[in-house]
Amino acid sequence: MNLSKHITMVLVLALAALQSNPAQAIRLKDVAEIEGVRDNPLTGLGIVIGLNGTGDGSSNAFTNQSVQAVLKRHGLTVDSSDIKAKNVATVMVTATLPSFARPGSKIDTLVNSIGDATNLQGGTLLLTPLKGPDGKVYAVAQGPLSVGGFGVESGGNAVQKNHPTVARIPNGADVEDNIDMPFDDRDWINVLLHNPDFTTASNIAKSINRMSQDQEGANDVATALDAGTVRVMLSASQKERLVSYIAEIESVPVFPDQAARIIVDERTGTVIMSEEVRISTVAIAQGDLTFQISSIQRVVQPEPFARQGDTALEVNSGISATEENVNLTVLRESVSLSEVVSGLNALGLTARDLISILQSLKAAGALQAEIEIR
Repeated sequence: MNLSKHITMVLVLALAALQSNPAQAIRLKDVAEIEGVRDNPLTGLGIVIGLNGTGDGSSNAFTNQSVQAVLKRHGLTVDSSDIKAKNVATVMVTATLPSFARPGSKIDTLVNSIGDATNLQGGTLLLTPLKGPDGKVYAVAQGPLSVGGFGVESGGNAVQKNHPTVARIPNGADVEDNIDMPFDDRDWINVLLHNPDFTTASNIAKSINRMSQDQEGANDVATALDAGTVRVMLSASQKERLVSYIAEIESVPVFPDQAARIIVDERTGTVIMSEEVRISTVAIAQGDLTFQISSIQRVVQPEPFARQGDTALEVNSGISATEENVNLTVLRESVSLSEVVSGLNALGLTARDLISILQSLKAAGALQAEIEIR
């Protein structure tokens, strides 16, 4: 059995105030959205038919009841216990209703088996109403399934690729009703940030005001209400061309800001650093202390012609410890993320060592960033 222990010593030599590099301007629509303009989830319980013996079978009562209901709608009365549904599978159908979708529009659907079906390949979804959270039907789905995998089983051997119990139907649902999103009666619109931040919200408000002044010479129209919301007041002329005005707002260049943060996933050894991460000058000594415990078993037998003695199992154990010689390394003060990465790479650290070093740097106050462990 091998056990490893990483010894990290961090000595803080100096602390310095560091300035961040200017952020790059990006479009507002990439960091925010207009309030009320969003997608809506739809779900429905459906039946897939035409499977080649890979359906739910007769053991699932809900599948038999579903088939019984379908047959009854077509004028056939059959007891559910008499149904052998090997070629049928009960599925959950999901879809997303886009903003401003109108009746007659087509949307993609995702089909997932919820029973014992082993493969949906070759199946066809029967007409399935798709409802919103309010219980109202907004779309209906139907059509042949497109499965991105396969499964084959014969003689106790099985080969499977991806998930054959999940399928898609491109443009498989027709929108029957839309969700009203009126904008005509509004005196203002709200811009919602994807990642709330006071500095970013303030920068967005300034950028919108600058655009409004350049176009119409108007006073400030945008105000940051909080870290996640910017309110834009609408004039009479802007209400008349609201769609084009929102398009102009979405194209406004903004300078997003974010806190210095390091995301650590200890399960996979993944470390993600934001651009604002900085390190003060420190000295680091990192080495490995390894313990090795070995166990050897051998059979011991009595001497030949011995009248006493039994065959026994003898265990010989040994333990050893090794420690690498390490030198103290100076990690220079960094003013950019590339310098931080270059300095850490120069230490020749593994992912696990890097996580330990970063935590020790934070504890010593030499790391100007928050560490989030997941």
